[in-house]
Amino acid sequence: MVAIEGDHLLEEALRSGMVLKTVFVSERRAVPGIVPRGVEVLRLTDEVFGSVVETQSPQGVAALMVPPVRSLADLFEGAGAALILIAAGLQDPGNLGTLVRSAEAFGANGVLTTAGTVSAWNQKALRASVGSVFRVPVVGVTAAEVAELKGSGIRLIAAVGADDLGVIAAQEMDFTSACAVMVGNEGSGLADEWMEMCDARVTIPCPGPVESLNAAVAGSLLLYEASRQRSGKDKVQKQNTAILRSAQDDDIKEGGMTGATLKQVSE
Repeated sequence: MVAIEGDHLLEEALRSGMVLKTVFVSERRAVPGIVPRGVEVLRLTDEVFGSVVETQSPQGVAALMVPPVRSLADLFEGAGAALILIAAGLQDPGNLGTLVRSAEAFGANGVLTTAGTVSAWNQKALRASVGSVFRVPVVGVTAAEVAELKGSGIRLIAAVGADDLGVIAAQEMDFTSACAVMVGNEGSGLADEWMEMCDARVTIPCPGPVESLNAAVAGSLLLYEASRQRSGKDKVQKQNTAILRSAQDDDIKEGGMTGATLKQVSE
């Protein structure tokens, strides 16, 4: 079971199809009208309620829910080139939650977490995701499973500092093909095993005098850049298709033939 707190997370959980087992409501407020019939509701005194939740200013409602069971295969159900975020050793739950939210915002297939990464169901991570964790597949993986992604044609792109060798600026990196962006530990970055495994290294140029960006900020910016490139690629493809069709129509008109006539001639 996973505990969630507050009206917004409760609403997001239900909107996302999560199953509630028990709802806890403080004595000072009414039971939310969105709670489905049949779900157990327990009334608690304000003092007891405040002692069992983590937020400093509780809204008076919390719940136990059944977390979704995700697998690596869930990240490849959609069409198009896969876009994946790999959190390798992130320890701040706020950073992970923010990255899950960014993954949903910018159309990523999901988030993979390696050993040593904080749980996405941590209370702070839940709040930082603002409900995205209910919809975005977050799957724990081993180093071997990450290596297998390369065998599936997915490029592993490591997020690094500007001083690393062979680094490419984010705007110059090609994110349009299937790829996984790897973001490392807040203090030490990506471990050697991940750096040895990666196919490319990317950085976010910073004209200001800062040593590095926060992990969640860096990962979010890279996901945005991937989304921007992919939307631009789709637009160009549509424009090229429209130009080609227009040219074909002009040829047909100039030749005095219809599409049906061309078909007959070709036969």
